[in-house]
Amino acid sequence: MRIHARAWAIAASLVALTTCAPAAFAAGMTGDPAATCSSLAGPADGAVKIDTATLQTPTPLSVAEKGPTPSGRIIPANPAFCKVLGQITPTDPAAPPIKFEVNLPVEWNNRSLQYGGGGFNGVLISGLGLPPAYPFDKASPLALGFVTYGTDSGHEQKPGEPPQLFALNDEAFENFSHKAYKKVRDAARALIVRAYGKPPAKMYFMGSSEGGREALTMAQRYPDDFDGIFARVPVINWVGLQHAGTRSGLVTMGDGWIRPAQVKLVADAVLRACDTQDGSDDALVQDPVGCKAAFKPATLACAAGKSGDDCLTEKQIAAIETLHSPYKFPFPLANGLDDYPGWGVSGENTPAFGPTGGWKAWWLGSTAPAQPPAPTNGIAWIYGAGGMQYVFARDPKLDVTTYKPEDHKARVLQVSALMDSTDPDLSRFHARGGKLVMLEHMADYAQSPYAGIRYFENVEKKLGKDKVAEFARLYTAPGVDHVGSGAPANVDMLAVLVDWVENGKAPGDLEVREQKTEAPAFDTIRALPLCRWPAWPHYKSGPVIAAASFACAP
Repeated sequence: MRIHARAWAIAASLVALTTCAPAAFAAGMTGDPAATCSSLAGPADGAVKIDTATLQTPTPLSVAEKGPTPSGRIIPANPAFCKVLGQITPTDPAAPPIKFEVNLPVEWNNRSLQYGGGGFNGVLISGLGLPPAYPFDKASPLALGFVTYGTDSGHEQKPGEPPQLFALNDEAFENFSHKAYKKVRDAARALIVRAYGKPPAKMYFMGSSEGGREALTMAQRYPDDFDGIFARVPVINWVGLQHAGTRSGLVTMGDGWIRPAQVKLVADAVLRACDTQDGSDDALVQDPVGCKAAFKPATLACAAGKSGDDCLTEKQIAAIETLHSPYKFPFPLANGLDDYPGWGVSGENTPAFGPTGGWKAWWLGSTAPAQPPAPTNGIAWIYGAGGMQYVFARDPKLDVTTYKPEDHKARVLQVSALMDSTDPDLSRFHARGGKLVMLEHMADYAQSPYAGIRYFENVEKKLGKDKVAEFARLYTAPGVDHVGSGAPANVDMLAVLVDWVENGKAPGDLEVREQKTEAPAFDTIRALPLCRWPAWPHYKSGPVIAAASFACAP
């Protein structure tokens, strides 16, 4: 379904009808909503303090002219709700508080939804926007009656400061790793009991990128807390990603940097090599795994003594081969992993806009990597170089070109134990009836989709494929970048989870339709109104993974 400018009025009307439908809701607030809401302010349980609790009036849907992601432009319609802002006091006086927002609808459907964060967090997640992969024309979870909530993970990102600065404080970093999401979940549940007189019947968590890591963290560390979890493009092996991203930046310093025209050169060559392998000329690589094996960057090498935008130098070819290759650690990390998978192919030339895009957004930036990282550098270098300095070496003046993980082994292992969501033993989550859906985007350059695929395979090895099929699904999306541009990427995963958790309907293949927000910066979704994402396993057997069976039709 395409969403054009003229359709927004219709969509807003549909949202309003959904919001006002009383049959969809199971409960209301105890007593007068305004009085109930205001009574929530003040000290709560333990270290929890409610700063404000204010009843909000219904608001209509609106679409901003610009936004950091396609869904970021959309401000969904919301019903009357109690907006609660609070904080959790740290144990260490030098650590920041954990801030959170909980939104309590006047008409409640007996469910809650926690939103994950992104990047290094440091920004309060309101829970008022669209969750990951959500269709643009569907009523928001809050409008559907869910209590929604999110947190800043226990620190505030301030302008001009490195996003990793908070990691110098142990408690702040532990909150970021997992404790903040658990504490806020418990605080939200207590508020729900106070507002409605009972706890939620079902609790859900949805997160993307860092929020996807948080989602898997909740399933692994706190298996009794959530009934349904959705993890999109999760940063599973966090330590591996920071090191591999930094390595990819180091090889593009100086002459290894690849110019924008050369990025297009590579993207066009990938399409020539692989686009028609699936039987259609749709400018979409539907078998990215097979394409990675088929495409050879060396075929674009400059002739002896030549250079320019129509070929690649030896250093540039070496940089691409480095990006495609695993990063190997000299010692095993948490759960026995000792490497981070290389990135794949396709989507190299997806336009960059904030965190949207291909190589330019995440790997190359608009200028070669610098020390300290410049705003015009690729996000992976900004994140990775700062991670080496503030998280691992804990030396803000570190020359990143001299960093070696073996020189900081104890700290690397400590961070891996805190941050890496790679524990394949989900038996407790399964035993209590939890359901998990994962989604990997195959043209993602923020993190390697192969890390998530490998994790799912490890869960199957640990528990057995038949048992995993009872509670978990993995989907992969061809041509889609980290945040949902490049190819059809929107499907109602919240409805999928609810149907599985509450009705016992396990998801199979998912139909994903093209959606646009009518902005040139986001007009990168190809003319593919429908894709089909098969449920795992949808690859033929192989040493890692081999040919895929995606289906996208123009």
